Amino acid sequence: MTAASITFIGGGNMARSLIAGLVRQGTAPAHIHVAEPVAELRAQLTADFGVKTYASASEAAAQGGVWVLAVKPQVLRDVCAALADIAQAQRPLVVSIAAGITSPQLERWLGGNAAVVRAMPNTPALLGAGVTGLFATAGVSDAQRAQADQVLRSAGRTVWIDDEARMDAVTAVSGSGPAYVFLLAEAMEAAGIAQGLSADAARTLVVQTLLGASRMLDESGEAPAELRRRVTSPNGTTQAAIESFQGEGFEAMVAHAIDAATRRGQALSAAND
Repeated sequence: MTAASITFIGGGNMARSLIAGLVRQGTAPAHIHVAEPVAELRAQLTADFGVKTYASASEAAAQGGVWVLAVKPQVLRDVCAALADIAQAQRPLVVSIAAGITSPQLERWLGGNAAVVRAMPNTPALLGAGVTGLFATAGVSDAQRAQADQVLRSAGRTVWIDDEARMDAVTAVSGSGPAYVFLLAEAMEAAGIAQGLSADAARTLVVQTLLGASRMLDESGEAPAELRRRVTSPNGTTQAAIESFQGEGFEAMVAHAIDAATRRGQALSAAND
């Protein structure tokens, strides 16, 4: 085991995206270990990235100074319990990307006194275009924070959160956020078709509009309100649409949706305790 060694417990899609990013950024495949029970997935990971794979989580965990827990939340407790003795002996940095599992739960399941970072990536991380909210417990050193940041930055940008209670809001805004955009795209496509556009034309117009608007938000440095003001000519078509949105309580609807998702996340965390 070396400080640079990283073990992924679980070799699913999100783990694959992080592994691909790490290798692309220069991490040696020999320093990446993956525990995955499905033989076909192990073979594919080795073929695609040259990483070392294991059927046993314990065997893989023994190799890594950083553990990335990338299994489904409902099985994470059992996985941690099986690794608790190794965690107590090795004291690895533990990075969890399981939604709804708190750091006190993880520390307890791993036997106590674990250095834990909670991470909430979103699905665009699969394309290297994600964003991840991160929270570190008091037992995580500055060097370990940097290690966790490096792992998650391999799939996009990172945002550190000081209060773990706000991680449910991170999930509601960015973890679930892509689905909100997809719902908007779905509605815009349907509306365009209802106005007489072909399905192909409507899809291209919507996809490229959302892509271009996102780039403007990212690259211009301007606030969303200012960008909206610039494209909203007085008494024009855009103003008519915006007034229709706001007349239906658009901002309040979004706020209520984020609040509902946050509260559901809190409830799920409590249920996992």
